[in-house]
Amino acid sequence: MKLRVAFATDDGKRFMGRHFGDARFYDIYELDENQASYVKRIENTVDEEADVHADPKKAKGISTLLLDEKVTVVVSKIFGPNIKRITKKFVCVVVKDDEIDIGLKKICDNIEKIYTEWEKGKQRKHLLL
Repeated sequence: MKLRVAFATDDGKRFMGRHFGDARFYDIYELDENQASYVKRIENTVDEEADVHADPKKAKGISTLLLDEKVTVVVSKIFGPNIKRITKKFVCVVVKDDEIDIGLKKICDNIEKIYTEWEKGKQRKHLLL
């Protein structure tokens, strides 16, 4: 079982301390129980409406950007109110760690749990790892 995972980052090494949708980049990995392979980095090109918190257009734009890359799991330290919208399309994973390498290991170690959540479809909830 393979999953495509997007990590929210500004520098490719650490999770940033802002909402998932505010990342400069999304580093995409393909992984299974045994290994993780870096696929590519995509830039967050979605514009945000000024003074609009939980902008549905922003959620849709970022979802489209990631769905085009076949992403099924999104990972960040912080998600905003749009988490309710994006859990309908992705498994959202909240990590406490700063380093993407540690988050990557946690995703690999919990791949069965993540896949089970994915199979719930639009009824899925976010996971805390």
